[in-house]
Amino acid sequence: MDIEQLANKAIQLLEQLIATPSLSREEGDTAELLFSFFEQLGIPAERQLNNVWARNKHWEEGKPILLLNSHHDTVKAAAGWQRPPFQPTTEGETLYGLGSNDAGGPLVSLIATFVHFYEQPNLPFNLILAATAEEEISGKNGIAALLPRLGNISLGIVGEPTKMEMAIAEKGLMVIDGTAEGKSGHAARNEGVNALYKALEDIAWIREHQFPKVSPLLGAVKATVTQIEAGSQHNVVPDRCSFVIDVRTNEAYSNEAVFEELQASTRSILKARSFRLNSSGIPLDHPVIQYGKSLGWPHFGSPTLSDQALMPFTTLKLGPGDSARSHTADEFIRHSEIKEGIQKYIQLISMIQPGDL
Repeated sequence: MDIEQLANKAIQLLEQLIATPSLSREEGDTAELLFSFFEQLGIPAERQLNNVWARNKHWEEGKPILLLNSHHDTVKAAAGWQRPPFQPTTEGETLYGLGSNDAGGPLVSLIATFVHFYEQPNLPFNLILAATAEEEISGKNGIAALLPRLGNISLGIVGEPTKMEMAIAEKGLMVIDGTAEGKSGHAARNEGVNALYKALEDIAWIREHQFPKVSPLLGAVKATVTQIEAGSQHNVVPDRCSFVIDVRTNEAYSNEAVFEELQASTRSILKARSFRLNSSGIPLDHPVIQYGKSLGWPHFGSPTLSDQALMPFTTLKLGPGDSARSHTADEFIRHSEIKEGIQKYIQLISMIQPGDL
């Protein structure tokens, strides 16, 4: 198929995906849809849980593996939709629908790219396309569950809406639960230890603290208190105050290092929900990035999290669409963006030479 045919196939598939609800942990129907899509093209596919993947026809043991990955789960529809979120609506060349931009457009563009390379012999790499679940919640049954089955991957291209600009790094995420402990007492008398006041002292420190290592791509580490809860009634000094910290890390720190710095300077008891979503990316001198730069493609550091964080190998985040549209009402992607995505994916992958991965 030529680019026009691939783009038409991709858009048709995206319309079907939009019409098939696939909230995180509820992606069974879109997994079946994707599996059937490959089956109709005569491409053997496999399924584990709600993850669907396929390998190129001329797989050769010993070659490096290039992974093309994006997700088919969505968030819940935001308030304010003016169009039915599960009904693909085309106006001109603009396709509206939940998941159209994040990450349906990148996903179908990568699938079309895989179809383009599927039958090509003598590729300098083995190719895997993986359409995975639970990305929006960084769930255990998405890419994390599938990776052990895919082999030793040399490079991953992660399909997310980046306007086909190369996201060579992305911030990590850590959520921390904080608890300040005091002693209850009557609010009318000078007794008790107010846990809320203790928490506020820590929160003020967190607000003002600046981590010294600032990334030229990702900027500074950002710690933001986003929730707080204390007290049972107006006349009782609270003996416990809980709060939540949203932490976005750059590549200069591990999540563990940031946690230790926060705990060392606060009196509250801190507990990280997970350390696994670290900052990730790809070196600027990697051959694939150099190929992209030779084509005039911009590169940047992404503030948003993706399944890159769960991949223990080199990754590049790249895809059609715009991250600013993600999780918004009347989410959309343009037909021309999908076509451009397919063209550019093929152009970049075609430049890879033996020894690059």
